[in-house]
Amino acid sequence: MWTRLSGVGVSPGRASGPVVRVAEPLPEPPATPAPADPAAEAARIRPAAERLAGRLHERAAAAEGEARAVLETTAMMAADPALATQAEKLVVTRSLPAARAVHEAAQSFADALEAAGGYLAERVRDIHDVRDRLVAELLGAEPPGVPELTGPSVLVARDLAPADTAGLDPTKVLALVTAEGGPTSHTAILARALGIPAVVACRGILELADADGLVVDGDNGLVEASDLPVEVRATSTTAEPDWSGEGRTTDGYRVKLLANVGSPDDARAATEAGAEGVGLFRTEFCYLSATEEPSEDEQRAAYAAVLAPFAGKPVVVRTLDAGADKPLPFLDTEAEPNPALGVRGIRLSHTLTGTLDRQLAAIAAAAADSGAEVSVMAPMVATVEEAGWFVERARAAGIARAGVMIEVPAAALTAREMFAAVDFVSLGTNDLAQYTFAADRQVGAVATLNDPWQPALLRLAALVGQAATEHGKPMGVCGEAAADPALACVLVGLGAASLSMNSAALARVGARIAAVSLDRCQTAAQAAAATADPVTARTAAKAALG
Repeated sequence: MWTRLSGVGVSPGRASGPVVRVAEPLPEPPATPAPADPAAEAARIRPAAERLAGRLHERAAAAEGEARAVLETTAMMAADPALATQAEKLVVTRSLPAARAVHEAAQSFADALEAAGGYLAERVRDIHDVRDRLVAELLGAEPPGVPELTGPSVLVARDLAPADTAGLDPTKVLALVTAEGGPTSHTAILARALGIPAVVACRGILELADADGLVVDGDNGLVEASDLPVEVRATSTTAEPDWSGEGRTTDGYRVKLLANVGSPDDARAATEAGAEGVGLFRTEFCYLSATEEPSEDEQRAAYAAVLAPFAGKPVVVRTLDAGADKPLPFLDTEAEPNPALGVRGIRLSHTLTGTLDRQLAAIAAAAADSGAEVSVMAPMVATVEEAGWFVERARAAGIARAGVMIEVPAAALTAREMFAAVDFVSLGTNDLAQYTFAADRQVGAVATLNDPWQPALLRLAALVGQAATEHGKPMGVCGEAAADPALACVLVGLGAASLSMNSAALARVGARIAAVSLDRCQTAAQAAAATADPVTARTAAKAALG
C-alpha cells in the first residue's frame, strides 16, 4: 500500500530506500529528587559541557566547509560559560538535579531568542540541540540524533539538529524527510551542501509508523511511503567536476557566482570553493557577543579578516541588520509587539546614525587594508527616501558604490525609482518571501508559503529585473533561492547579474548555468512566473531548461 505526502522540496534529486527514524530527544528531566549535596551536583555540569564540546570539536576537525562551521558553532555553544553558570546557580539555589537545571537554563536562553524573532530565533534549534545533548551526558544516556547507519537509508525526523545534519554521511543517507523546518533551515542548507535530496515540512510523515520504504522527490517536495520494502536508488545532484570556476552561460552571458559569508572561516571556505567574490557579508558576527558597541578599530580589524582572502575581488558588505528582532546589548531598543515589522535594519540606523557612520568608516578602512573591491548595502529598505539617505552616508564615508537589499515588497514595487537612487540592488529572497506571504520563515506550518519557487515571488523578482535592465544597473540575489541550480537559472532569466549562496552550492550552480543559454534561462523564467503554484513552476522551468 502506498501513501503520498507533500512538503517543501529543499534539495533536488530523487531517492528511495528503507526508513530509519531519528531518535527524539529524551523526556524533560524531572525536578526531583533534590541532590543530597547541591555543590557537588553543580560541579558536575561544567566538566560534562567540556566533554560534550570536546567531542563536537573532534567531529568538526574531521568535517569540511559548512558542516565544519556548524559543528564548531555547536561546540562553542556547549562550552558557553553563561549556560553552565546559570545551571549551576539553579542547582544551588533551588536544589535541582543537574540535568533539570541545564534544561531550565537552556530554555531561558531559547525563550529569549524566540521572543526576539528574526536571525536570533533561528538559533533556538541550536540551543535545544546543545541542551538535549548535555542532559543526555549528565544522565549517562545515549544522545538524541541520527543512529549508526548499517546501510543506505532514508532518514525521517521531526527536525534535524545542526550537529546531526553536519555529521551526515552522504554515502549512506539517501534522502532526508522532516516534519518541521523550512527552506532556510539547517536541514535544507546542509542537505543542498551534501547533495542529498530533502523534503521538509512534510505533514503526516511521523504518523506513518508502518512505513518500511520511502520514495523522496526533493525537486517537487513529494514523498511516497510504502509498507513494503522499496528498491534502493538515488540520483546524483553533485556538479560536474570540470566546472570552470566562472559563472557563464553557453552563449557567453556572464553571471558572477558569489558567496554568503559571516566570519573569517566562511571567507576561507568560500575561496576554497571557488567563489568569485562575496555577494553578502553579514557584519553581525562582530556585534552579537558585544556588551557595548565595538570601536571603529575593532570593527576595522574584524572586517579586514573577512575581506583579506578577496583582495582584488568584489565584496558586498551589508550594514548592521539589527533592531527589535535582533537585539544587541548596546542598542537601546524597546520591546515591540511584532518585532519583524518594527524598528530594524535601516530604520534603526536612522535612529542611531552615529552607529551607522562608525560602521561605514570601519568598512572603508578595512577595504583599504585588504584590497577588496568593497560595496555596501543597507537591509530592510522600504522606500526610495531611505535608499537615497543611505547612499549619501556611504558616499560621505568614502565608499563609492552603495546599494540596498530588496526584502520588502514595497521596495520591489518601486524598483524603477529605487535604481535611480542606488548603484545596485540585491534580492534577499528569504525575507522577501516571508513578507510577501505574511508567513514567518521559521514556522514549519507555513513553510510551503516560503517556497522560493512561489510564482508571486518570481513576479516580484521580474519587476526588479526589468528595472535593472532599464537603468543599466545590476540586480543580484543573495537569498537561499540562489543555491538551487534550476532556480538559479530562472533567476538569471529574470535579470540577475550575480548569484550569492552558501559556498558548498557554488559548483553545482556553476555547472548548471554553464549547461544552458541565456535565452533558455529567460524562457524558463517566463514559464515559471506564469504558473499558479510552486510545484507547477518547478515543472515548467525544468521542462524549459531541458
